[in-house]
Amino acid sequence: MKMMTLSLLLALPLAAQAPAPKPPTLSAAAEPTVGAAMDGTYQWVVGQFTSAAEAMPEDKYDWAPTQGEFKGVRTFAQEVKHVSAVNFFLGSQILGEKPPAEVGNPEQGPDSLKAKAEIVKYMKDSFAYSRKAIQSITAQNGGRAVKNPFFPGPDLTPIGLATLLAFHGMDHYGQMVEYLRTNGIVPPASRR
Repeated sequence: MKMMTLSLLLALPLAAQAPAPKPPTLSAAAEPTVGAAMDGTYQWVVGQFTSAAEAMPEDKYDWAPTQGEFKGVRTFAQEVKHVSAVNFFLGSQILGEKPPAEVGNPEQGPDSLKAKAEIVKYMKDSFAYSRKAIQSITAQNGGRAVKNPFFPGPDLTPIGLATLLAFHGMDHYGQMVEYLRTNGIVPPASRR
């Protein structure tokens, strides 16, 4: 018994020095890309924004607040078209290609879109395109320099542009929520 205890005591320092077993590694196919990880979050933006756009009745799409300091603010339709145009524009910057749809004036979106159905289709197409762009981001291309499309200044990156897509959409989603609530409509995300 004494010999067994002594052997265990002598073996403890050796066991403490032994390398810990390595955790199992995932196969390359199971590891998410940077774009897939970012898109996982961006899908939440798409869902929130889309549900708000669909919740506003068509007869309120041209509504904008007028009580108080609201001179020159966008209508609800212009909010949706603006975010959609920016989605196409920033997605094209990530992919390094020309936008696949009319962007028009990105501040207002295409003037040609008037009816709710065509605006919602344009919005959904823009989210599909921006998701495609985000999903294309990898560890290898996510940090490459992209000329700043807004003003002279530091270059951006595809990861930075994807982040901009997310916070830009949610910034305008917040405004759309106010438009909905001012018109007596509870935003779908708040109806739980």
